[in-house]
Amino acid sequence: MRTPLFAANWKMHKTVLEAVGYVRELGVLLKTVEGVEVVVAPPFTALAHTAEAARNTELEVASQDLYFEASGAFTGEVSARMVRDAGADYAIVGHSERRRLFGDTDEWVNRKARAAIGAGLGAIVCIGETLAEREAGQTLAVLDRQLRTGLTGLTSDDVAGLVIAYEPVWAIGTGRNATAAEADEAHRHIRARLVDQFTAQAALKCRLLYGGSVKPDNIADLMALDDVDGALVGGASLEPAPFFEIITRGIDVARV
Repeated sequence: MRTPLFAANWKMHKTVLEAVGYVRELGVLLKTVEGVEVVVAPPFTALAHTAEAARNTELEVASQDLYFEASGAFTGEVSARMVRDAGADYAIVGHSERRRLFGDTDEWVNRKARAAIGAGLGAIVCIGETLAEREAGQTLAVLDRQLRTGLTGLTSDDVAGLVIAYEPVWAIGTGRNATAAEADEAHRHIRARLVDQFTAQAALKCRLLYGGSVKPDNIADLMALDDVDGALVGGASLEPAPFFEIITRGIDVARV
């Protein structure tokens, strides 16, 4: 059975002081639950302090991105080794905002995922279609392309430890989320493609998260789906209480 995973992507929010306070509050709340993995992704400026604050809690920490080169003249970038050195356990790569606003290609996402894994980080690889692509009936073809290119060069062992977040771009920050049927279709398709591209064993171990306007009132329907193993949460994760409510409502369903 795959352990549910809930990840809070804070995006460009929170100072060091705010991040540390959040971790302390959520860490206390998490003492009352078990059988779940919880990850917070602060901005780079708060990464080391967040990791230190999370040290004696059930929380793990992710970077929101990284660069695939190990070192060099890449002003403003942060390598996988630096992320690991700052205390992170995971790295998010391929988030739709990175693709849409900053030009990350499928090839770059692949290089970032391989760099993360090579540095001993868990990789959370984000994929998903735009509204135009969905309306054109291209959703599954887009997912196929992103999986094929984004996971090139990975082994079945790599994929078994991977986290893939399906985040329909049209649902991110819009208040609109995929229906349970839409999420189910996408997640089943992703799992099937992992079987084709790697092995059934690896595909069954890989955790698939849903991301896109996740809230306490829709998490139960999502977690009731066989191939949804957790959530990548944006706006609703910015305060500990609603994020904790998402976690507890989600694992209540997962345990049934």
